[in-house]
Amino acid sequence: MKLRTLTTQSARAVIGPLAVAKSPTCPGLYCGRLIINGSVEGECGVCPRGERANIQKVCELCTGSPDLYDWLYLGFMAMLPLVLHWFFIEWYSGKKSSSALLQHVTAMLECSLSAVVTLLVTEPVGMFSIRSCRVQMLSDWYTMLYNPSPDYVNTLHCTQEAVYPLYTIVLLYYAFCLVLMMLLRPLLVKKMACGLGKSDRFKSIYAALYFFPILTLLQAVGGGLLYYAFPYIILVMSLVTLAVYMSASEIQCFKNLIAKKKRLVVLFSHWLLHAYGIISISRLDKMHQDLPMLALVPGPALFYIATAKFTEPSRILSESGNGH
Repeated sequence: MKLRTLTTQSARAVIGPLAVAKSPTCPGLYCGRLIINGSVEGECGVCPRGERANIQKVCELCTGSPDLYDWLYLGFMAMLPLVLHWFFIEWYSGKKSSSALLQHVTAMLECSLSAVVTLLVTEPVGMFSIRSCRVQMLSDWYTMLYNPSPDYVNTLHCTQEAVYPLYTIVLLYYAFCLVLMMLLRPLLVKKMACGLGKSDRFKSIYAALYFFPILTLLQAVGGGLLYYAFPYIILVMSLVTLAVYMSASEIQCFKNLIAKKKRLVVLFSHWLLHAYGIISISRLDKMHQDLPMLALVPGPALFYIATAKFTEPSRILSESGNGH
């Protein structure tokens, strides 16, 4: 009997620290305890940046790397300011200024440099790779909504970046884009945009000063929703904008399509977006099944050209007039 008691006590002494470490004593989804000198110490609270609470409610350093879908999401968020730059440059320049192409190139240069600098300053610093926490569910993006109240009176604040660094890296990228734009674009526009009036030269820059706060707010509030919805947003928006462009340009056959180089550039750009959306949805989990889906990329444009003559407004009006 004494031997059994001693054996039980010895076993408890050995597994005691493990039991404490694995005990889910912290409430909430994101509260955890720190590991100090190899042992779990401290009260439950928020984990340091770059860490998140594991199943045992212990703060654990994020050592993983983003998967393909994460990189595609970051690419989508990086494309938004570039596409908006191009849109407003084209909108305000039009055919009046010969500097539109140079402004397009400058906008791409700004966004590219911003992306490079953002990757270099993100941990590990100085490398083109980042360490991240795995996104597990939608609530990981909105940890501020899941601060527990164990006694229903006091709230335990455990708000953290559980999707580190997918949330803040986008905001940092937008900040670099804005700084580089303010440093490079005004000088370029002042010297090269001679075909525009003084009041019109800087309108594309003024537009950026509006849409950058909007993009920042969009990431801050809807980052989690965009993370799961961006492939479908890409497909829908690319289809709609392609149909609108081809309709506005009165493209009804292949001859109209290849009449101008600009139309081909727009077409291939939309095809790239279609392919990007398809890859984002499929995630290329099964290469032999997902890659053939890219053959669907030219489908919308071909369908539009094939059916454009049947939906021409003038033809519909003339046929309806003949019917009366």
